[in-house]
Amino acid sequence: METLESILKDHPFFRGLEPHYLALVVGCAANVVFKEGQVLFREGEEANLFYVVRHGRIALELTSPERGALTVQTVGDGEILGWSWLIPPYHWHYTARAVEETRAITLDGKCLRGKCEEDHHLGYELLKRFAHIMEERLKATQVQLLDVYCPHPPEKKV
Repeated sequence: METLESILKDHPFFRGLEPHYLALVVGCAANVVFKEGQVLFREGEEANLFYVVRHGRIALELTSPERGALTVQTVGDGEILGWSWLIPPYHWHYTARAVEETRAITLDGKCLRGKCEEDHHLGYELLKRFAHIMEERLKATQVQLLDVYCPHPPEKKV
């Protein structure tokens, strides 16, 4: 039988985390299921969770008055969603919506922040791991911006 601890231990984000830290993290974890179209969180709301996506896809959306909801990124199997719980003022910068039925593990950010305040080594470990994800997402955003604002020039005829 799979447990939250065994699932998280094998996940790339938590791989190599010391067992006593993993036990602290698991104490803030729960399984969740989102139906297709269900909103996980909305832009501007208080951010107190993050998600380990086990199966499914979640779209991150920005709302534009002229165009409505715009999907800026989609996360899926094995990815982490959400770091706004980690950075004050703890508010979501996007809206997240399940594109299809999605199974995830949610981690309570308030719970983790408390544990990180008690043990700064745990906080540093998590921060290093989130910094890596932030860097990956920034690079992906840069590529998207290049595609939108620097389209490929037309090929020259010889």
